[in-house]
Amino acid sequence: MTKDQVGALVGLFREERNAIVLTGAGISTESGVPDFRSPGTGLYETIDPMEYLSVRALYVRPTAFWQRFTEVFEPATLAEPNAGHAAVARLEEAGFISTVVTQNIDGLHQKAGSRNVLEVHGHLRTARCFGCANSFPLGAAFEQARAGTLPTCSECGEMLRPDVVLFGDMMPEAFDRAVEAARSAELMLVVGSSLSVSPANTLAFDPTRLAIINRDPTPFDERADLVINAPAGETLTALVNALL
Repeated sequence: MTKDQVGALVGLFREERNAIVLTGAGISTESGVPDFRSPGTGLYETIDPMEYLSVRALYVRPTAFWQRFTEVFEPATLAEPNAGHAAVARLEEAGFISTVVTQNIDGLHQKAGSRNVLEVHGHLRTARCFGCANSFPLGAAFEQARAGTLPTCSECGEMLRPDVVLFGDMMPEAFDRAVEAARSAELMLVVGSSLSVSPANTLAFDPTRLAIINRDPTPFDERADLVINAPAGETLTALVNALL
């Protein structure tokens, strides 16, 4: 990251007032939450997503699904926001961005103070019952899974599922709202996303202008007005300090 790059990013925000942010796993790695694809550390290095994070896995091997899901994702519920999340919250509070669209399920944007957050892949706060559709804190389901039992509804006894988007699921209503936000945005700032996961990556086609902060190149770099290959927290903090 250079001063010129930060200056160019500041210029985009001053020129295009209707801006939104799209965040991916790369904004949360600085909070100790692993991403999915980084060599050696990504979650896909240790799990087959279709084997453990799909609707089929939940139906066919529910106990094994819940044990693995708990092992992988319960630590993320204990993570704390980092400088990147704090900077996004400050940009929203100051009126520079209207919406935070996130592919992450960790809830760290809300913990940092962001208010208008669209979680297009769900979240780790609750689980719901397949039978009566009652909602329960996800921590209760984690407790059952850690005890070696299948998480079930205390009301009707049916199996629970986490409120995250699994492989094979339909996208939630939050994605439709994200599409509307992207179509009306003049500027989208992508932070910490490889922009390789569909359909969330298609949101980057809609805004008039596009800026990307990501450690590695993305398939959308040629379309972007600005690309900064640098850590999210450092870059976003520099942006906030220059804007506010």
